[in-house]
Amino acid sequence: MTTASRPEALRERALAALTAARARTAALTDPVSEPDLTAQHSPLMSPLVWDLAHIGNQEELWLLRNVAGQEFLRPDINSLYDAFEHPRSERPKLPLLGPREARRYAADVRGRVFDLLERTPLEGSGLLDDGFAFGMIAQHEQQHDETMLITHQLRRGAPVLSAPDPDPPLGPPPAAEVLVPGGPFTMGTSAEPWSLDNERPAHTRETAAFWIDTVPVTNAAYEAFIADGGYGERRWWAAEGWEQIRAHEIEAPLFWRREAGQWLRRRFGVTEPVPGDEPVLHVSWYEADAYARWAGRRLPSEEEWEKAARFDPASGRSTRYPWGDADPTPAHANLGQRHLRPARAGSYPAGASPLGVRQLIGDVWEWTSSDFLPYPGFRAFPYREYSEVFFGPGHKVLRGGSFAVDEVACRGTFRNWDLPVRRQIFSGFRTARDA
Repeated sequence: MTTASRPEALRERALAALTAARARTAALTDPVSEPDLTAQHSPLMSPLVWDLAHIGNQEELWLLRNVAGQEFLRPDINSLYDAFEHPRSERPKLPLLGPREARRYAADVRGRVFDLLERTPLEGSGLLDDGFAFGMIAQHEQQHDETMLITHQLRRGAPVLSAPDPDPPLGPPPAAEVLVPGGPFTMGTSAEPWSLDNERPAHTRETAAFWIDTVPVTNAAYEAFIADGGYGERRWWAAEGWEQIRAHEIEAPLFWRREAGQWLRRRFGVTEPVPGDEPVLHVSWYEADAYARWAGRRLPSEEEWEKAARFDPASGRSTRYPWGDADPTPAHANLGQRHLRPARAGSYPAGASPLGVRQLIGDVWEWTSSDFLPYPGFRAFPYREYSEVFFGPGHKVLRGGSFAVDEVACRGTFRNWDLPVRRQIFSGFRTARDA
């Protein structure tokens, strides 16, 4: 790419990312009735209409206000859509914009943002360097789209979403596990233009050799843990996890139930038999950790996961994705809500890492054993509340993305985090063991 064409290419990328995010937002909100948009379907989640206006409010704050220096269109609503000022459980009580007004507001902001994108130099420093501010907002909207999809899963009633089932090539079945060699590798990034602050900077990590599953743990494998009394054996569980499952009488992944001798699950309003060959979904960190102990294994650490996903032993370098540096395609991974479920374990051989590990990107978020902590040399940017306030032992790291994650918000260095009790998220796991 020549220097002259680079800003235009960045502009096209930002335009495409923003447009795709808004199309997905519409797909998640347009089919829903106004009562369902304003209802709170779970105290863990916001009403869908809150997410809709919050998307516009954050876009206005960072692009129209901080980049362009414009006055707020609706300064009266800023506090309503401050995620840190109002917990999710309290948001239905706020004087929120109604569905029509929220849509008009978000559309007004977006029109002004498109005008800004046309005339703004996407280079220099800070928010404008490499078009970062526009990429950050596209990622923010896609992250809220995933949050809204979680709300759809929690919502009761007739289905309103549909998508074809994944049917990717499987290829020859992989070995059950592969050996990842010990030694140093480059973790994180200093070069990915739209990487977020917790992914930075690139730095060297050292790992001992370890074995890791080539595919995520499946429903069938997890059913064996249940059948063996895994939820009733104190020895497999961390103390807090044991308290959690006893207090809430948890006996299986969220949305599962036992009926007529088989396990059923509810998926976006449809009840169906649990498919044994899919990665297990909707398990907490405590459940993943307990299964791993029962299996005589453990969860991989965050650095082990990233080494398995990015390290190429032949070249000694870390790639953007398991398959290399090219952007994802439907042949590589199950991303972007193209489907409303994970693909079968062992799918996407074209997306495998050089060591043969599959489905490291897409399908299910994967719990790791690691606490969410800053990398050496971390610098909060552009605001502390994105990452820094969550650092510490209270949150566990998830990696890899899920079928609900768009590619703009998913890469080999991307870090997600959540409380270890969380089950409504699209979370699964794979296991590891020492070599």
